[in-house]
Amino acid sequence: MKHYQYLIAGAGIIGLTIARELKKRFSDATIAVIEKEEDVARHASGRNSGVLHAGFYYTADSLKAKFTKRGNKALTQYCLEKGLSVHQCGKVVIARDEKDLEGLEELKRRAEKNGVELIWVDEKELKEIEPNAVTYQKALYSPSTSTVNPVEVCQAIKKENIQNGVDFYFCHPYRKVKEQIIFAGDKRFSYDYFINAAGLYADKIAQDFGFGKDYMIIPFKGNYMKYEKNKEDIQTNIYPVPNLKNPFLGVHFTKMVDGTIKIGPTATPAFWRENYQGWSRFRLSEAIPILYYQAKLFVTNSFHFRSLAWEEIRKYRRSFFIGEALEMVRNVDPNGFADSFSPPGIRAQLLNKKSLELVQDFIVEGDKHSIHILNAVSPAFTCSMPFAEYVVDRIVEWKEKRG
Repeated sequence: MKHYQYLIAGAGIIGLTIARELKKRFSDATIAVIEKEEDVARHASGRNSGVLHAGFYYTADSLKAKFTKRGNKALTQYCLEKGLSVHQCGKVVIARDEKDLEGLEELKRRAEKNGVELIWVDEKELKEIEPNAVTYQKALYSPSTSTVNPVEVCQAIKKENIQNGVDFYFCHPYRKVKEQIIFAGDKRFSYDYFINAAGLYADKIAQDFGFGKDYMIIPFKGNYMKYEKNKEDIQTNIYPVPNLKNPFLGVHFTKMVDGTIKIGPTATPAFWRENYQGWSRFRLSEAIPILYYQAKLFVTNSFHFRSLAWEEIRKYRRSFFIGEALEMVRNVDPNGFADSFSPPGIRAQLLNKKSLELVQDFIVEGDKHSIHILNAVSPAFTCSMPFAEYVVDRIVEWKEKRG
């Protein structure tokens, strides 16, 4: 039996930054992180595009809006101070037709409310920023968007945590909780406070504690494809106007931290939580409820799930997927892309089972003994440091209610 004042499940960016924030505030506290994989960032935190978002997609009353601008600044500064890779290349959001101009106007309004720099540019100005981008009449330019290496960032925070006395137990998957004892792998852990940052399995763990009863994780697969011809054809991130009624941003060009160009991601409904490739990690017990709710979404067409599913499934066809990206640029070689997708990521998207809606914002539930991060989806990587401050504030607040 091991005892810790704070026990964290999940060694993705959220679990790592919460451990870091706890140590900053309570340097003498005993803290441990349990993780089912052999190292940090093996799922969404290490499989995302590495984009540090600016914060103009989100409504002003959301936690995402509250934390994205601050998180962008904090992570950029962290990378610069630690000598980590960061590519401050910016981003343009282009319009493909007249209808998209309304979407650009809405993004500009949100940027102003959120205090985020977002600049109107005409076609001539856009060509100076990104010669290859094509837009209808005008576009938006985000100078503060950048890219990092997400695995490198997570490894750096892990190293910092270890130096500060945080213990890590890799290959120790959470199994169950009983009378304030966590069974993980072949060990048992007692704790004063438990923090659930388990990503794809956060809902399952939360329900063991009596939380998250109205929710379940619906996984979506994000496929990317690398542009192998060169690193010069694209200079900055190029995004389309997204459908703001769902949480996905559409296929776009990402200028990665090493200059590599890739397109993606898709948002294809996955059939189990770690449905990365083939039948790897298949679990029938996961597939049945996921397929049940996907069927309900398809029949009811909640948030236009039916058209979204068909559209995303079409992106498995290489030519269609590449064609989506080529609509945004002048001159990119359609034969310059890789023959197959890069290793995919899985988005742990929370579904409200009662309303059949995808939850757009972060969701945190808890009490004086535990806290559960139920919907840490994009831009959670960007938001991670101020979001960790918010989570620790909630922990302190709820613990003070102990009496």
